Amino acid sequence: MKSYKKKNQQYELFCKTDQTCVCTLCSVLDHKTHEFVPLREESEEKKTELRKMDDEIQEMIEKRRQKIQEINESVKMSKDAADKQKTEGVQNFTVLKEFIEKGLKKVIKEIEDKQETTEKQAEGLIKELEEEISELKKRSSELKQASRSEDHLHFIQSFSSLKAVPPTKDWTEVIVLPPTYEGTVMRAVAQLEETLKKHFKKLLAKAELRRVQQYAVDVSLDPDTAHPELILSDDGKQVNFGNVNQSLSDNPKRFTVFANVLGRQGFSSGRFYFEVQVKGKTDWILGVARESVNRKGGNSVKPQDGFWALWLRNNNEYTACTGPAAVLSLASAPDKVGVFVDYEERLVSFYDVDAAAFIYSFTGCSFTEKLYPCFNPCNNDNGKNSAPLLITPINRIN
Repeated sequence: MKSYKKKNQQYELFCKTDQTCVCTLCSVLDHKTHEFVPLREESEEKKTELRKMDDEIQEMIEKRRQKIQEINESVKMSKDAADKQKTEGVQNFTVLKEFIEKGLKKVIKEIEDKQETTEKQAEGLIKELEEEISELKKRSSELKQASRSEDHLHFIQSFSSLKAVPPTKDWTEVIVLPPTYEGTVMRAVAQLEETLKKHFKKLLAKAELRRVQQYAVDVSLDPDTAHPELILSDDGKQVNFGNVNQSLSDNPKRFTVFANVLGRQGFSSGRFYFEVQVKGKTDWILGVARESVNRKGGNSVKPQDGFWALWLRNNNEYTACTGPAAVLSLASAPDKVGVFVDYEERLVSFYDVDAAAFIYSFTGCSFTEKLYPCFNPCNNDNGKNSAPLLITPINRIN
């Protein structure tokens, strides 16, 4: 042990050139032109290097642990989504089964009712025939008895009445036609198909709305963009038309021709969704606008001008501002409108939230810059359109 320690003490230098430990004597003889540092200094330097490497390894470990957690969370989300889809699948197919069973019962009852009607008709005719047979048998018995009579006077007196045939029906043309079942099943299937189409169209619409609602964002209004005649609430969630041009500082962001206001938040990627209450309004414009829209002029809200919007006019005229405008026929007037944007898919869609119904989609949109939610409550029309546009929290539909 002592000799080993003594030997180690001879290595007091480290040759940087050859990357080796050397003794004092060797440094003079074999490494005289090389660069040396004290062995302890080199040792400490390398220990620092190892500690740094260990820190990097620990960081790599932590990143991998985080990745494991991220993967586990993704798996959990996937499982939750799968469970939800399975539940929806069971519910939908249960409804489908109930519809089919109900339709089958209906068509069987229709067939059975037709058969029962036929049987009752036949029973009535048979009863009538049997009654006539009974009368005819009775007359036959009377004829036989009369023909054997020895009372010639009575026979002659009753002959005329006996000779007359009892009143009967002419059965020559009477038939019982079997009911026609042709087309019964096909009509029932067609009716079931139509019912299912309507039902599942609504279910699919609900599923679609649930899907886009998961991309809900918190939207608030940007007062720096508001037209001077617009009145915004303190929380930035509602806007209406004030009929008075307020003395507001002009800036490049502010609209001065159209009574528009944009949301504070802009989006240049991904998906986002928000809902706006339009209840009580007779006119409004709602959608999204690109950042560079003309805020000091312009005369349209078409995609060519950087707007993707719906427009309600005159209380019941709904149009998509496609240029020329596309007239929309809605089953009912929406009280709340949902707006969904998929930036990468170049899509802007609108929904009637309460009815869980699709309204309209702009597809193949040209998105090259930030998009902002856009709101226009329109002129208040002497109080007829005084209700505000109200950004509402998202209540996810069941």
